[in-house]
Amino acid sequence: MIRKITMLLLLLFTISYAQEDAWVHLTDKPNEAAALADPISILTQKAIDRKQNHGIAIDGRDVPVHEAYISDLKTQTGITVLAKSKWLNAVHVRGSEVDISALSSLPYVETIDFANNSLDVSSRSSHSQVNSDIEDETVDFTYGNTQNQVEMINADNLHVDDFTGEGITIAVMDSGFPNVNTMAAFQRLRDNGDILGGYDFVTRNADVYANTASSHGTRVLSTMAGFIQDQFVGTAPDASYYLFLTEDATSENPVEESYWVEAAERADSLGVDMINTSLGYRVFDNSNYDYTPADMDGETTYITKGASIAAEKGILVVVSAGNSGATAWQTVGAPADSPDVLSVGGVDENGDYVSFSSQGGAAQIGYQKPDVVARGGLAFVVDENNAIVQNNGTSFSAPILCGGIASLWQAIPDATPTEVMDFVRQSASQFTMPNDMLGFGIPDLALARSLGLGETSIENINIYPNPVKDNLYVELPTQLVHSEVIIYNQLGQKVLQTVLNTNSEAINVESLEAGFYVLKLSSETNFRTFKFVRCSN
Repeated sequence: MIRKITMLLLLLFTISYAQEDAWVHLTDKPNEAAALADPISILTQKAIDRKQNHGIAIDGRDVPVHEAYISDLKTQTGITVLAKSKWLNAVHVRGSEVDISALSSLPYVETIDFANNSLDVSSRSSHSQVNSDIEDETVDFTYGNTQNQVEMINADNLHVDDFTGEGITIAVMDSGFPNVNTMAAFQRLRDNGDILGGYDFVTRNADVYANTASSHGTRVLSTMAGFIQDQFVGTAPDASYYLFLTEDATSENPVEESYWVEAAERADSLGVDMINTSLGYRVFDNSNYDYTPADMDGETTYITKGASIAAEKGILVVVSAGNSGATAWQTVGAPADSPDVLSVGGVDENGDYVSFSSQGGAAQIGYQKPDVVARGGLAFVVDENNAIVQNNGTSFSAPILCGGIASLWQAIPDATPTEVMDFVRQSASQFTMPNDMLGFGIPDLALARSLGLGETSIENINIYPNPVKDNLYVELPTQLVHSEVIIYNQLGQKVLQTVLNTNSEAINVESLEAGFYVLKLSSETNFRTFKFVRCSN
């Protein structure tokens, strides 16, 4: 009897993997010309306006997949249609290898790309090809538990000037949002009408809250949008949000990449400004579909291709780097490998690298990954029971920074997505000396704002001695007397502020701990930053 059961289980296992996944790329879109002549028929007015504001053309990729082709594919023997992508003009199908291969005879099928590389006539990559990394009024917030993770990136400086994400729309693509529609932590968000909608692409259900297999999305959203008076403040509490469930928490299959691209296309058509995704893909339940670190080259995986197109369409995409830093895999997953997205690694409360944070790798040739870092070690989040808890993962460093960038973008609304990302990188703590663990380092969003406003650098200034024990002297040109000085520690936290009233004035830094600091000197319209070391006594 045991042997029969074993053989039955083996048979069922074999049958289950007889079903293959593939992307069917189509030849054309017969209705393309008509759709482009009437763009409001395929895009919302907000999406059209966003593209015009950023100088982005509406093109054939904005036209939906031809519905007649999809309908015909659904009638083919043994074929199940699971998802579609207008950007890639492709349909995700499931069926036997024989039935999928037979689709190549259809006149509208250009190529077939199996998730199992060995089944392709020509491999999608010269390489051999992620698990989810489940991870001018003034505003005076009391941050409570989130103070460290907000101040680390200097988002509080933006909040004080009433830049809290208002007017910025973020699509959160994740694995589940239970209780967001009822929890007290999101009451402020709901009262302000800032949850604009959502969709569960996994179950094809408009009720995004019904899927309770995972609360990961709820926790991710809380780092940006959560608000509990005097206890918890997200980094963009006044931004607007769409909630898209694209990750199937019960399995790991390439179709989730297709769901993600569908959601990104939906976000684009709705005029979304930013995407936050704390998901990544490396290996799957069926090992034939697995990627390798060499595939994290920014152009191989389906989801990375989609993320890059989203960026081309004018969406600022923020992605968690992944939690594989301490594993044999080590490097970032997809779509964090795209050179066009902002990939965010993790640090602890002291600004030190956390070992689980995925690193840059040899596959990312000519560009830096991760881009920057934020707190991912024991970050504060709100769980599905409205309790403030601490979780590890770049799943949380990415949205913490994403919300901060939304607040930044509100402050510099004329900047393009590419410019905003550049300002964030340039403001980071090790911009001139990036590495594969921290990228360009911890951003200073207040400094990024100054860069975005075009404040120019002040010349002919000298600070000495450096390193310094007690008194740091600043030599100023005559016209810059009465300049403001702010000193930041390695976490981007403000530790000293003063005003200089003479051409050569001493700043006493004896109270500062030994370590590395950044001094920012500001006049009315100009600024300059200096690095110095406070040595031990």
